[in-house]
Order: sequence, then C-alpha cells, then structure tokens
Amino acid sequence: MEDIHIQGESGTFFTPNVDFNASSGHCSITGESYLENSFEFYDKLIQWFDSYFAEGGEAIVLDIKLTYFNTSSSRALLDLFIKLKELEDEGKNVTVNWHYGVPDDTDMEQEAEDFIDDSGLEINLVEFES
Repeated sequence: MEDIHIQGESGTFFTPNVDFNASSGHCSITGESYLENSFEFYDKLIQWFDSYFAEGGEAIVLDIKLTYFNTSSSRALLDLFIKLKELEDEGKNVTVNWHYGVPDDTDMEQEAEDFIDDSGLEINLVEFES
C-alpha cells in the first residue's frame, strides 16, 4: 500500500497538503482547499481509505486542519466523512480530529458541527491558538 503525499499549492486554486501514511494509519489534510475539481481530488483519498482497510489496516487517525475551503470542497469533504462513517459502521477503527483556531475561526468549528450532523460520524473538535 502506498502512502499519499501531496504538497499544497496556491495560485488560482488552492490544493491542501495531504499526508496519508499506510504504515501508521495516520492521515492529515491541512491548509486551504479551493479546488477546480474537488470531487476528483477527494475521491482519490476516499479510495485510499477503502484500500487501506481492504489490505488489513486496523485503524486510522485523520487530522484535518483547514483554514479555508470552498463549497465544492465542502461537499467532497462530506462525501469523505460519509465514507468514513460507513467504514466505522463496518467495525473499522476510525478517529477524526478537526482542528480549528480560537478565537478567530469559529466558522470552521461550525462547519465541523455541520459535518457531524450530516454524516453521523463522530468528529473530535480540537482547538488551537490562532
């Protein structure tokens, strides 16, 4: 199983940093997500989770620390959380930590609460000083 490492880029669009480690099960998505084709980008990450567990992975921890994402990325992230909820319901060990800055980033806290409501996935809300 290969790791995924995507270096974030900024320009007309913003690509988040992605680091998925198959040996540890630790995954992170950080930065800004303002993508031209969000569903194509996040679908690759969703498929990685399927492959990870199909190949014997036991647990994942996903840390998300996004400072901005567009509407298209929001919908693709919801698809990712729905997939993780399905995997959790199948008995897989899934932990998601959503990091948001305080006191300035309450919108990101609200976004995470909306993802929890819409996906049914438990997401740990983790504050950091911004």
